[in-house]
Amino acid sequence: MALKLAIVGRPNVGKSTLFNRLAGKRLAIVDDRPGVTRDRRHAAGRLGDLDLDLIDTAGFEDITDESLEARMRAQTELAVAEADIVLMLTDARVGLTPADERFADLLRRADKPVILAANKAEGRASEPGVMEAYALGLGEPIPISAEHGEGMSDLFAAIVAAAPSVDVDDPDADDPDAKPIRIAVIGRPNAGKSTLVNAILGEDRLLTGPEAGITRDAISIDFDWDGRQFRIVDTAGMRRKAKVEGKLEELSVADTIRSIRFADVCVLVMDCAEALEKQDLTIGDLVIREGRALVCVLAKWDKADDPGERLTELRYRMGHALPQAKGAALVPVSAIAEQGLGDLRSAILDAYGDWNARVKTNDLNRWLKVALERHPPPAVDGKRIKPRYITQIKARPPTFVLMCSRASALPDSYKRYLVNGIREAFDMPGAPIRLFVRQNRNPYADE
Repeated sequence: MALKLAIVGRPNVGKSTLFNRLAGKRLAIVDDRPGVTRDRRHAAGRLGDLDLDLIDTAGFEDITDESLEARMRAQTELAVAEADIVLMLTDARVGLTPADERFADLLRRADKPVILAANKAEGRASEPGVMEAYALGLGEPIPISAEHGEGMSDLFAAIVAAAPSVDVDDPDADDPDAKPIRIAVIGRPNAGKSTLVNAILGEDRLLTGPEAGITRDAISIDFDWDGRQFRIVDTAGMRRKAKVEGKLEELSVADTIRSIRFADVCVLVMDCAEALEKQDLTIGDLVIREGRALVCVLAKWDKADDPGERLTELRYRMGHALPQAKGAALVPVSAIAEQGLGDLRSAILDAYGDWNARVKTNDLNRWLKVALERHPPPAVDGKRIKPRYITQIKARPPTFVLMCSRASALPDSYKRYLVNGIREAFDMPGAPIRLFVRQNRNPYADE
């Protein structure tokens, strides 16, 4: 049964744009002027493998008289009452307004699961607006861009976590080991993706052959792998954009990218004879930018010449060519000979654990003190930058906020130093760690 999702918020935060994206078609009129949507509108939608009954609503106005705006507010309140989950949008570029705060207060009394999303969050200029949304008291704000489709995987995870179909009395409801791990098997054409999936499943479930491009659709399969539930998705091969030919291949590549966005762990399959070519690195970089855990597979390992030397060479190359995934597992596998499958399962579970990792704030700040003593931030324009406090704001992927003076002046090289330090100190090799730097607000700035 489809989940009823009401999309609500003050006028002009992008509710109808998100409604159209989730519905997969242009149903609601979108315009820069506020107040275009007046009645609530229903449509079927889909996000990942979730079926949704979407409800688009008018912008919330704090009016209770007999005016048109008051009647529009009543329609929004009815949508909240009938929804299973309420998705409240704010505008990350504008930041919080009094209307957002009044609406958040109403939703807290509605006794409904509420997800908070900061829309229009593309680009660094929107970051302060995302952080402001914490003040609404509705939980962690999810940065998204309804117009560009960014943040949809994080929104999917939040909806799954808030879905009322999960029994709160079930002891496994909050246990990550009780949920299937979503794996996307990705790579260039003819790298051996479908053959690997068949070997993992122990049957010829997928069509394979020497021809490149046999797989076109992303095929999702649920299975039990040595007592642990997985959902594996075999995807079409991804060639360089300049070599993509025809509408059909474009659709297949788009389906693969969508599978990456909704995966927990991406398994990048590479032919061991041609591993870590430019397209492999491009795909790996896409996985990290999407915030997914990465495991790399060297397929057809039974055909490798001098396996020990070849593995050492490829590990060295990966550390230098893909530093943003430093420490990611590189697993040699022969699907035909069924070799290395146990190592692959262990690598997937380790990557999934690191992707879900949470670090205590006390431990983080003890580490920060040592990191600053070892390598202080550089002075910029003759003024020292002073990091004061660090905390983790979310997992999946691990995301941290560093509070410091002159945040905008902190060099990217120093941020990389901190990210690599977190990865090493808290044993998260290959995890796509995100670090945001914020400046404390001066309470006397407006006086």
